[in-house]
Amino acid sequence: MSYPYELDDEMLWDAGFQSGRLYFSLAQGAAEIIQRPTGLTHNDRLGGCDIELPTFRVFVEGLYDSYSRTNSAVLQGLWRGLLVTSLVLLDMAGSPITLSAEHEEALRSDMASFGRSMGAPNWRRYSSSVPQPQ
Repeated sequence: MSYPYELDDEMLWDAGFQSGRLYFSLAQGAAEIIQRPTGLTHNDRLGGCDIELPTFRVFVEGLYDSYSRTNSAVLQGLWRGLLVTSLVLLDMAGSPITLSAEHEEALRSDMASFGRSMGAPNWRRYSSSVPQPQ
């Protein structure tokens, strides 16, 4: 059973049921903290989520801002999994955000791992440590 995430009737991420539901729940909780809507809407027909891209992009920018501003290792760790998943999903939607040099290498490395697992067709380009196809 899956929990697909769609943008304009195109499936971006065919998440496993538990992964997809957990991501949706974590995003909803984070939206309360950063006071921005997620742009994710539960789709009963699909059994997953629809993505409203402009709103989702603003949400991910808010996650990244919160991640970047904290000095707490605990908060950074809590934000990181949600942020990386969101960055990959946003990139799969064709609307990546710019990462600061301070965070880019570490986040892109995680994005490569997450992207591969999420079925991102271009996951290799997220990290220079992953061999690029010739």
